[in-house]
Amino acid sequence: MKKSTGLILFLIVMLPFSLQAQKKWSLEDCIRYAWENNLTIKQQELGVKQSENVHFQSKMSFAPSVSARVSENVNWGQSVDLSTLTILNHVRSSNTGVGIYADMDLFTGFQKLNTVKQEQSRVNIAIQEVQKLRNDISIEITRSYLNVLLAGEILEAALLSRESVSEQVARSRKLVDAGSQPLSALLEIESQLASEELQVVEAQNNLRTFLLTLRQLLDLPMEEAFEIVIPSIGDLQEMKPVSVEDLYYKSLDLPQIKKTEHTREQRQYELAIAQGGRYPRLSLSFGYSSFYSDANRKKDDEEPEEDNSGSIGDIIGGSSAGFWEQMKNNNNPSIGLSLTIPIFSKWQVNTNVKNARLGLEMADLEMKNARQVLLKEVQQAANDATSTYLRTQAAQRNVTSMEESFRYMQQKFDIGMLNGTDYIVSKTNLFKAQSNYIQAKYEHVFKLKILDFYKGIPITL
Repeated sequence: MKKSTGLILFLIVMLPFSLQAQKKWSLEDCIRYAWENNLTIKQQELGVKQSENVHFQSKMSFAPSVSARVSENVNWGQSVDLSTLTILNHVRSSNTGVGIYADMDLFTGFQKLNTVKQEQSRVNIAIQEVQKLRNDISIEITRSYLNVLLAGEILEAALLSRESVSEQVARSRKLVDAGSQPLSALLEIESQLASEELQVVEAQNNLRTFLLTLRQLLDLPMEEAFEIVIPSIGDLQEMKPVSVEDLYYKSLDLPQIKKTEHTREQRQYELAIAQGGRYPRLSLSFGYSSFYSDANRKKDDEEPEEDNSGSIGDIIGGSSAGFWEQMKNNNNPSIGLSLTIPIFSKWQVNTNVKNARLGLEMADLEMKNARQVLLKEVQQAANDATSTYLRTQAAQRNVTSMEESFRYMQQKFDIGMLNGTDYIVSKTNLFKAQSNYIQAKYEHVFKLKILDFYKGIPITL
């Protein structure tokens, strides 16, 4: 009973791990996992957060800056009594000052406002860079995922081909034993079976390699089990004509284009900031301060020979009332406006404006170049999709023809009307035609996914 209970507990504990090991990854799962765990994407996302922090700080530049100050000074030579402005000779005195100060820019040539807009553009640029990286990784994962499916289907075809040749070897051996076929025919078929074994091994190696490539793209731990979902690709579907113009206009929302648009905005604000250096600056300041001095108490002290300067009473005037009374009487509130008019800044402002204009022109060229590159990519994608469609159609017809030809050859070989060499050639041609069709089909599927990408449709299988 104890053993049965222990076995049940063991199965309950191990069940979640077995279920996790049985998980199969779809293409969407792979893309989602890469987006969440890719280290390069995480670095780019941290860059977005940094840009957001800088943007927030640019907004806070409109707020006033406030500071407080407390000072304590001790004098024992010739000094000035701040409360009476009289000169003190060799009288040790202490002064305590406190104050609070604030200043704020009222007008800076709209530079702060344009800086806020510029930093917002930089945040948008960082976001588009992250999205572009996600798109690039999605395409690479899709390519690798389809390569795994391609290798798996070729392996399946190789296994079926090997099984067919193995059955043919068994039939040929019976025919040779019965004297209906020469021994050479059996030897040739057995040689073909060895070649079929090699094809299976090569197909297995390709499948293992493509699985490793996909696993490395996902940065999966080596100890984690990895198996993908095998979707139903199906046969070739009729392809509708692709409008390059429509595809191009739909693809203008891609991050590589949006990034150049935000870069141009950022350069426009940079020019406005540089031009703001020509405007005068107006600032407002406010302050409130007060002080306490014990110089008078030193002069009025009836027993100067006693030194009690180290006591707390000396510091605050012997009583809190005296200290607070002076603080009240010596208060000094202030408010002021300051206007700064730039006259000559060693040509720095003009240089900044010229460089900003050049930067704006560079951003215009960068945006035009990105759109030209995109147009070429869209044209190439539409052409590739059409080419792979036609190639897949031709490969499919070739497979049908080769299957009929091989069926005819096999019938002739079975009754001894065909030698082993011709049979092997027909069998090899059939497998080659099947492999070409599988490769063309998956390449066409990938090109269709590229078209979906330019249309803004999420990549799925």
